[in-house]
Amino acid sequence: MLDKLVTYSIVIPIFNEAATLPELWRQLKAVIDELNDTCEVIFIDDGSNDDSYDRLLLLHQAHPEVRLIRLSRNFGHQPALTAGIEKATGKAVILMDGDLQDSPQAIAQFIAKWQQGYDVVYAVREKRKEIWLKRLAFVGFYRLLNFLSGMKLPIDAGIFSLMDRQVVVALCQMPERNRYLSGLRAYAGFKQTGVVVERGSRYHGQPKVTLSKLCKLAFDGIFSFSTIPLKIATIFGLISAIVSFVIGLSGLYVKFVLGKVLLSWAYGLTTTFFMGGVQLIFLGIIGEYIARIYDEVKQRPYYLIRETQGFHNLEHQKREKISL
Repeated sequence: MLDKLVTYSIVIPIFNEAATLPELWRQLKAVIDELNDTCEVIFIDDGSNDDSYDRLLLLHQAHPEVRLIRLSRNFGHQPALTAGIEKATGKAVILMDGDLQDSPQAIAQFIAKWQQGYDVVYAVREKRKEIWLKRLAFVGFYRLLNFLSGMKLPIDAGIFSLMDRQVVVALCQMPERNRYLSGLRAYAGFKQTGVVVERGSRYHGQPKVTLSKLCKLAFDGIFSFSTIPLKIATIFGLISAIVSFVIGLSGLYVKFVLGKVLLSWAYGLTTTFFMGGVQLIFLGIIGEYIARIYDEVKQRPYYLIRETQGFHNLEHQKREKISL
């Protein structure tokens, strides 16, 4: 059980952001001071290999509201966020990235909506600063997921958000391994609204989220919230069977009644390769679902904590360590 709820918990995953941390804290501290309420800031070091954790330790030593979670290795963005969510004690929990693309100044807008009675307030990102191809990919992904999921998901809304304690409790009751937190947040329901926030550019360095990681996140979102790809495979197979049957009958009629050849061998060979490719694609889709079932069955921890700093409830009286 938690000793006492603070009002706001700000959860920020960090991976090799040593150069950004001073400016991030400067902006965040200014926002916290204006809140004039109890607040904790939970930084999750997701296996950084620069001196991010050392700088976080200095912040913790200088500011009692700073809490630290150090993961045993790099588990990824969604597991790091989950670690912070599960340790947060606030009546409202705010999620944001640590590269300053999510502006701390928007937190005040989130809180104002929360105080009006909304349980979830998420940022609707506009004027993204990524390259046009990446922006186009995000636009397509959000709309495709909204179409496939079968439920209303907010468009252009990432993890930058505020969630009421009851929503956080609901998220912590969802044990799945391949998590898409923005989708789970929408699935939880409650009273939700969006706030338009301009998406900034990275303060320093190159994006840490590679194309392969973005693709995995997209797959997690689609395969976690929709079975439509499986239904498409069934429908396509049925249509292909019907078309093939009709072409086969036509071919027999043309050959034995009209004495001609309907299609040359080149058309048949092309069709064979095409259908083979389609079958492999749908086998891959089925494999994605099976792989996720396999992950769930293994029941491995979603993340492992190397140590924590600044947590004072009974669960965290001592620094947590794992024996490997």
